Amino acid sequence: MPMAPVDSSGAGARPAPGPSGSLDQWLAYLESIHPTEIDLGLDRVLVVLRRLFPRRPAVRIVTVGGTNGKGSCVAALEALLQAAGRRTGAYTSPHLHRYNERVRLNGRDIDDASLVRAFDRVEQARQNISLTYFEFGTLAAFVAMDEAGLDDWLLEVGLGGRLDAVNVLDTDLAILTSVDLDHQAFLGDNRESIGFEKAGIFRQGRPAIYADVDPPRSVLQQAAAQKVPLQRLGEQYALTVNDALGTPVLQSQGARILLPAGPLPVNSVAAAVVAVRSLAPELPVADIERTLSVLAVPGRFETLKRAPAVIADVGHNPHAARWLAGRLASTRRPGQPVYAVYGALADKDVEGVVAALSDVVDRWWLAPLSVPRGLDALSLARRVQAGGVDGAVPCESVSGALDCAIAEAGARDALVVVFGSFFTVGEARAVLAGTSDRGVAP
Repeated sequence: MPMAPVDSSGAGARPAPGPSGSLDQWLAYLESIHPTEIDLGLDRVLVVLRRLFPRRPAVRIVTVGGTNGKGSCVAALEALLQAAGRRTGAYTSPHLHRYNERVRLNGRDIDDASLVRAFDRVEQARQNISLTYFEFGTLAAFVAMDEAGLDDWLLEVGLGGRLDAVNVLDTDLAILTSVDLDHQAFLGDNRESIGFEKAGIFRQGRPAIYADVDPPRSVLQQAAAQKVPLQRLGEQYALTVNDALGTPVLQSQGARILLPAGPLPVNSVAAAVVAVRSLAPELPVADIERTLSVLAVPGRFETLKRAPAVIADVGHNPHAARWLAGRLASTRRPGQPVYAVYGALADKDVEGVVAALSDVVDRWWLAPLSVPRGLDALSLARRVQAGGVDGAVPCESVSGALDCAIAEAGARDALVVVFGSFFTVGEARAVLAGTSDRGVAP
């Protein structure tokens, strides 16, 4: 059940940085003001939302939930709506390097000053209401997007849907990219329970899209109960493959649209196109295809290095690992070995991830994650072995594991994949691309 508002004004709470504080100071403050990292429920967030927004913002809202593929769907929506001349705001999580990545205004990461101003407004509005890091940041994103005067807000659900902070705003269009096992401690241990939670973003009579085949009954039941016009892959729209080119083809609303074969999950991209065909019907098919042909999202089957090839992917659960295995199998040359650099959080299904990739990956290097819930390399090695893989090499860091894998790959012209967490990929990108980290809380 949603918890009642919590008074966080007791002794010992650090003071807020104020409007002159730095973004780093604000992020440290956000980490300190609530007793737990995850605290699902809408009661506290709704109280503060109503103080900030007595009326619903006069914008069009698209809420994107699902187990995997949410960030790719939001990125595709964002690019396509901008191609149609719409002013967009996008809120996603987590981030790879800088907190600013979570809020994009017209395709650009928000600047520090705008974030600090939004944080300060939320702080003034919340008074004695305790908010988690994610809840505080979600409300700040709403404030920043409202100040920017946008047309469309694209909101990615953080965890689940029904009780996620993003769900305090009624959506005009909901998209579920997929439903599979993840975050079972919060959402349930089967697809039906998880589907019920994720379909909580549906709204009475408002359209929705389900981007995968075989939706849980709980999703269909919620759609029926709320009279949601639901477009489903394989029902209202279809994906096929052009035999001559090997290109995915979307057939929707009488149109035939060529989609890129990678690097993003094609189901998520297809759902974004189906949505945009309703949200911006004036956008020509040629413009859709042109926009998608150059679309890429950091950390989503991203090429970081070419000799030897190093690919990074933030996939961290068995569903994502199965997709990654398919992409690796189709990307590598015949006979080319695949080497993995893997780091994971303790609450993830390591054994399931390893089982999904064991037929594709030839050698494993294991990296510790020095973050809350991060697995050390020896603990990870035990779980990898329990997943059916022997001989994985524990390393001292992501950087060290990456160095070892690249050195071995160079000798055998292998393909290296770095995956398992945003933290794993963020650290690998920092090593290979010279990027910097800041505000790395999940």
